[in-house]
Amino acid sequence: MFDLHGMTALVTGASGGIGSAIARSLAAQGARLAISGSNATKLRAFRDELDEHSPQHVQEVDHVAITCDLSSAEDVEKLVPAALDSLGKIDILVNNAGITRDNLAMRMKDEEWDAVIRVNLEAAFRLMRAATKPMMKARFGRIITVTSVVGATGNPGQVNYAAAKGGLVAMSKSLAQEVASRGITVNCVAPGFIRTAMTEVLPDAQKEALNSRIPMGRMGEGEDIAAAVAYLASKEAGYMTGQTLHVNGGMAMFS
Repeated sequence: MFDLHGMTALVTGASGGIGSAIARSLAAQGARLAISGSNATKLRAFRDELDEHSPQHVQEVDHVAITCDLSSAEDVEKLVPAALDSLGKIDILVNNAGITRDNLAMRMKDEEWDAVIRVNLEAAFRLMRAATKPMMKARFGRIITVTSVVGATGNPGQVNYAAAKGGLVAMSKSLAQEVASRGITVNCVAPGFIRTAMTEVLPDAQKEALNSRIPMGRMGEGEDIAAAVAYLASKEAGYMTGQTLHVNGGMAMFS
């Protein structure tokens, strides 16, 4: 797809459904990865899988697994330095990790609001801030954040999640303007309904209801999101910045 040989990437939430698809795609294009997640056992197993299936020309260097609790500011501040120590540089940062704490606004507890903002928005800011510094010195970088269609459309029961995802888009646009002159691009990918382990357990009637809202008549796959991320990570996307790629099968069309 795109040649990322010689490039390095830090991917958060890498052992989840979308995150693992992103990590596999970047590794398949030749990038060496630092993958991050909160479940150390699951993360190491996925790292071993990546090592086994990486292209021949990057098999001489292993991928790296770094456990990180994104709800802890202390943990987050250590993540980029740890990735730099392991990889030597960070060419690509993918902010993918996120959580939900759904509730109607009138019933939403302060801790439900705080948890989502802390992990989905604040942690992404801290990682962007930390990664920007070495990217500025290298005069090259790709910062890619996975947002959501609900960040643009809103969604009942998700005022916290929608606020965080919409905030990521605005934050990315602002940072894109600050660092463009240094060869750093900052973009977002906004998934719609994506087939994951969580959606697979839904009743068939609920799946049909969801699919009826999508002109293509089906949910997307993690690989659909990964392809958009791989493009934005590439050198070919060097003139694309401050943008959001909506990958949602047409359920929401933006101009």
